[in-house]
Amino acid sequence: MTTLNELVEQISHEQKQNDVAVAAAADLEVLEAVHMAITRNIARFTLFDEEVKLRQMISEHYPELLNHPKVRLINVKGAVQAANAAVKSVFVKDSNVLMKGHIATAVLLKAVLNEEYGLRTGNILSHVAAFEIQGFDRLIYITDAGMNITPDLKQKAQIIRNAAQIARSVGVEMPVVAPLAAVEVVNPAMPATLDAAALSAMNRRGQIKGCIVDGPLALDNAISTLAAAHKGITGETAGKADILVVPNIEAGNILYKSLVYFAQAKVGGVIAGAKAPIVLTSRADSAESKLYSLALAIKSAATE
Repeated sequence: MTTLNELVEQISHEQKQNDVAVAAAADLEVLEAVHMAITRNIARFTLFDEEVKLRQMISEHYPELLNHPKVRLINVKGAVQAANAAVKSVFVKDSNVLMKGHIATAVLLKAVLNEEYGLRTGNILSHVAAFEIQGFDRLIYITDAGMNITPDLKQKAQIIRNAAQIARSVGVEMPVVAPLAAVEVVNPAMPATLDAAALSAMNRRGQIKGCIVDGPLALDNAISTLAAAHKGITGETAGKADILVVPNIEAGNILYKSLVYFAQAKVGGVIAGAKAPIVLTSRADSAESKLYSLALAIKSAATE
């Protein structure tokens, strides 16, 4: 799969019905994404918010969603109730994807981590973004640009497992994972290179399965076979990374936004590691990006 639109198209032709719970759905960008998803036939939606406000917004902007067979409105009061109700919908399996609406991330995650009805699995939660970048023959996955600030070795191993699961769900049978650093050799003064080498060793010994981990690698050597060859890096995976693992959230945030704003890349992102995928987009994300995030979440939910 080389484009995110291919992912949307693939889901639209599948027979499985997907149900998305949206917490605090009264938001124009969110409703536009819901409208796009309904039009593309990729999911049904349960929208949690104050019903009067939600109905008014829908009637003014997307009236065809009112009384639509694939849209259900549930009245709740305030952001906390919206988060709790949406998470409970996933917990009892009325929905298989959770989506953030006009609500603070902290409020939604507090409900996700609730001990009684939350979506904990014991694994770390991490952000996985799938990028469609002009000139590349594959989607490029970046993790973790949105959840974990300075992950340690154990956390990075789980971040890789989460990202590999997402990539496999989209059809990458054995994703190549590159733990990124500034250089492609181990340097004791650079902790990212030590972690990368350890993660590669863990992969070879079966502690991280379902992918190939090769690092440390600088960004150019990870994604360009020509750059890798110039550095004398050879082998089947050289320059062919599917998943880029950043050393910390600052590096991830900069790389993510550089691709969006400098390269005009298309992107969809999901939070992995919970009982169900979570669409946790930013208000700055376009409706198209929210649609791609929904598609990524739906596809990964179908394989869990």
